[in-house]
Amino acid sequence: MPTTAEIVTAYGAAWNEADAGKRRTLLERAWADDGTYTDPTSDGAGRDALLEIIAGFHIQSPGGSIVITSGIDQHHNRIRFAWDFRDATGKTVISGIDAGELADDGRISKIVGFWGAPPALR
Repeated sequence: MPTTAEIVTAYGAAWNEADAGKRRTLLERAWADDGTYTDPTSDGAGRDALLEIIAGFHIQSPGGSIVITSGIDQHHNRIRFAWDFRDATGKTVISGIDAGELADDGRISKIVGFWGAPPALR
């Protein structure tokens, strides 16, 4: 079974893969069949839904990339890691954090993404 680091690396690579067939192969390795993905603008269930979300990312942000910028924090089949969205010039547009769950086979079964820093106390 792949390590969690290998799974998250494949997941991140899927976001950056322009070729739809290669992207699917990466997600088959990293994403549970019934995995769910949620961020401030997207919500989908299943690998095909995530493939559509990532395809939309490529359309909206040609040359953009997602770069994992932290190690993986893991306990009780839960994970979290930080990332940057970088534009085609390499400039960081926004940073965020993904929190998720792993399926019994080690693939990602759930990601909830947050963009930017948490809000300040009021």
